[in-house]
Amino acid sequence: MASSSYAHWMLDQEARALLARLDRVKPFVLSAPMVLSASLLPAAQIAIERFLGAGRRELKQRVQAYIAWLQNDGREASAEELQRRFVFLRLRFNAVLSQLELFHQVISQRSENEQGVWLSGLDVVAADALALPEFYNAPPVICYLDRGVGAAIRRARTRLPGGGENPVAVIRVPRERMVGSGIASSLIHEVGHQGAALLDLVPSLRQALQIKQQQASEPMAWRLWERWISEIASDFWSIARVGVTSTIGLIGVVSLPRPFIFRVNVDDPHPTPWIRVKLSCAIGDALYPHPQWRRMASLWDSYYPIGALDDERRALLARLEASLPEFVQVLTTHRPKALRGRSLPEAMNVAERAPRQLSSLFATWSKAPQQMYRARPSLVFAVLGQAKNDGGISPEDESDLLAKMLTFWAMRSTLDTSEYCAATPRSRTRALAA
Repeated sequence: MASSSYAHWMLDQEARALLARLDRVKPFVLSAPMVLSASLLPAAQIAIERFLGAGRRELKQRVQAYIAWLQNDGREASAEELQRRFVFLRLRFNAVLSQLELFHQVISQRSENEQGVWLSGLDVVAADALALPEFYNAPPVICYLDRGVGAAIRRARTRLPGGGENPVAVIRVPRERMVGSGIASSLIHEVGHQGAALLDLVPSLRQALQIKQQQASEPMAWRLWERWISEIASDFWSIARVGVTSTIGLIGVVSLPRPFIFRVNVDDPHPTPWIRVKLSCAIGDALYPHPQWRRMASLWDSYYPIGALDDERRALLARLEASLPEFVQVLTTHRPKALRGRSLPEAMNVAERAPRQLSSLFATWSKAPQQMYRARPSLVFAVLGQAKNDGGISPEDESDLLAKMLTFWAMRSTLDTSEYCAATPRSRTRALAA
């Protein structure tokens, strides 16, 4: 067989093999075993299946077009040209599979005993923490667990590896935090990244900080606040939703050996850990004035005293700390266009998360637990975190109670969805599944 004929035959076989393997890639609804209450909410499931289905159809069309080309115009092409086109086709095939694997890792955990249901409950918490229906339509949010102490988000509507726009927000939360109120700190910080993107908050704040930087006699502190503003905005979101629960969780994440606590890296979007905790306390005190924030800041000082630092770093941290009141005022009074004249605290209605109100709710729920099951999930985390900080609940009881609440939220969202689907006319269900 001539070299070009052999190449033509070989690549035809390889292309057909791609099609055969592609046909074995099934939708998750046909392959992912889990109890019903651990499953994704329909909006997330439909968005993912539509995205992946479109990728499979597009790839199948490309492979079929390549095979058709081989059988016609490709008969006159060189072996080099045949191979070049096939290589790009196979790269596209692998890109589609990598997108499948991204969501497979998320969905496969839903089959784990208890953990799968708790993850479904965290989806509900995340959706509640993201909700600002007056200002945007929030995308679906799904959660999964991974090792390590930090969380991360792949935001919705951002480009995925291999192309295409991510149909859902995917949040990775640390397994070591399951289950305790600290997981709310990590989870809602990542939710804050998505919320800030939907409000175009970071560019808006960055402009305000650049003005401050130009006006300042010592602009270095403001230059750093501007560099760190993306992570700070997410910390702000977390504090606005769950109060002191956020700061306690943050301390758990950034409690590192001393050299890391004071490392100032202008290339890192995360603030230096020492000042980040002080900033969290300052934001909390601005939103919810209470002695607990100064007590928390003093505790952090006792963990990591700065007296032994070199003069340069101690002076920089002192400048940052001195600028905290003015910087926090910028955060709390900033009114981005997306909020139509409101500040973020006003839009997020932070008044109901004040420490005394949270403590009062805990006392009420202790006598009438059924009321807790009717509260917003993020409020439940805020109340229990405050109670833990007040010494009103033990870590063991907190863990047991949150496990029950996550299970309840997962079950309720599943039953609510089932009831809605049962009452939805068939023509509409067909449209949703299309």
